Amino acid sequence: MTRLRTAVVGAGYLGRFHAQKYAAHPDCELIGVVDVDLTRAKSIAEELDCLAFDSVDAIRSQVDAVSVAAPTRLHHELGQSLLEAGLHVLIEKPMTVTVAEAESLITAADKHDCILQVGHLERFNPAVVAAAALIDNPLFIESHRIAPFNPRGADVSVVLDLMIHDIDLILELVNAELVAMDASGAAVISDDIDMANARLRFANGCVANVTASRVSPRAERRMRVFQRNAYLSLDLQNGTLDIQRRDPQASGPPTMAQITHERLEPGRNDALADEINSFISTIQNKTQPVVTGQDGKRALAAAIEISRQLTENSQ
Repeated sequence: MTRLRTAVVGAGYLGRFHAQKYAAHPDCELIGVVDVDLTRAKSIAEELDCLAFDSVDAIRSQVDAVSVAAPTRLHHELGQSLLEAGLHVLIEKPMTVTVAEAESLITAADKHDCILQVGHLERFNPAVVAAAALIDNPLFIESHRIAPFNPRGADVSVVLDLMIHDIDLILELVNAELVAMDASGAAVISDDIDMANARLRFANGCVANVTASRVSPRAERRMRVFQRNAYLSLDLQNGTLDIQRRDPQASGPPTMAQITHERLEPGRNDALADEINSFISTIQNKTQPVVTGQDGKRALAAAIEISRQLTENSQ
């Protein structure tokens, strides 16, 4: 099998990790790293024995697939250019700045028969994978994603920085039209929203309560799912899944004796490696990515509306 020629656009924190995964993959050849700051690109290139470039123009004819890990404001311009050159693209979240830009990338991918995958890492979390097989018509979902302040993500609100992960998961798990939302939040440390809460209502009656904060002294990523006769508690940080179920054979009024508890410990994984493995497999097998462009657009649209409400409420 011919090895895929790959490159990474963006030599920042995430870009370096993307490059490392491609360099280590047996089905890939990492051709180079691209960044307007050529010194940064060269630093990663020297580490991984590949080339450094300061423009995507230099790689279009040299590669088959690209990760875009540049700042979000550049995603549309870079993604459009790469897709129109016939390259497969894995683009970090948030997918773009606007929904119109996301639609443009989806159209370009379809037109040029290219894979467009969006980097929502939590889809590859072992606890999420284990829970997805058990979740059926959830009635209520509660998620908390809190973390210490990190200037690296402070160029956008906490909604686009952190909450969008849980928005994507919830939209996928509920699989129904989002019909209403109500959001509140505050700027605490930065000039943008640092903590936010959103209540999402779906056409099938499910409600989700989503909280994100980047002003916590500790990190925590949890999701709780309530459905008929079952409750699932996901610890996304540590990779555990607690399941409480009512015995389906039980009759009469519910009692504690009818409720069983099970803990699954799928553990922690290298989610980025799994994501890139999935991207490569999708290209090789010409299948649909785990997180499609439509998925990325759907999460972005909800996050933008939450952000709009937060801005409106703060004023």
